[in-house]
Amino acid sequence: MKREMIKLGSVDLELHEEGEGSPVLFFHSGRGFRSDERFVAMLTKKYRLIAPSHPGFGASSLPDWLDSIDDIAHIHLELMDRLDLARAKIIGCSIGGWIAAELATKSPERVEKLVLVGPEGVKVGGPLKLDIPDIYAMPPEQFTKLTFHDPTKAQRDLSKLSQDELTVIARNNETLALLVWEPYMHNPKLKHRLHRLDMPVLFMRGESDGLVSADYLASYAKLVPNAQIATIAAAGHSPQIEQPEAFVARVVSFFEQGV
Repeated sequence: MKREMIKLGSVDLELHEEGEGSPVLFFHSGRGFRSDERFVAMLTKKYRLIAPSHPGFGASSLPDWLDSIDDIAHIHLELMDRLDLARAKIIGCSIGGWIAAELATKSPERVEKLVLVGPEGVKVGGPLKLDIPDIYAMPPEQFTKLTFHDPTKAQRDLSKLSQDELTVIARNNETLALLVWEPYMHNPKLKHRLHRLDMPVLFMRGESDGLVSADYLASYAKLVPNAQIATIAAAGHSPQIEQPEAFVARVVSFFEQGV
């Protein structure tokens, strides 16, 4: 993919782009964006895929003033201005889904269709119980079992990675903690703004997702006027990684409805 760095105010943003056709913005999860994942090549055969690394992830800078998911939504709105994207389809995975939801509430007229894959961002349960399990209070092995249907697909041999690649992983983890820790995995104001999402919205989760439960996703979707839900079998929190063919097929079907 073409990779470039662009400056948006005080943020140096890493941007990946490939393909032709209608523009699709892809907002990555806390794992960051990797252009070599299979679903990426599948999407670029049909769409112009534009994938920024959120501030603090990948090679993107993280200014001192930026400390929330909401801040990143404003950055990506500015990115749309810079790229002259009046409207675009958006796919957001995990915190990328949260970012996409925040962005769509601010400028719904700029989002043609929205896919939210295992999104966090709202509080739907009582005050004494976490909607999303505390990922910072569990060993890595438990986290992997919660997030992958097949835990072997999460394995990476860190000893074979370069220093730059290890640095990116560390930055991604550090930035994720900054963004989601307090309040944990949600913006108390977002649920009161979701009624503004007047575009078609697809909520998606992997059937084995141990972070974003089916009940949580259903409660989230009820806050959105024109929402539908899809479940990908044999997948956890990242169906785009574990089941790329099924993931892309469902996304394309949703995007092409009514065309």
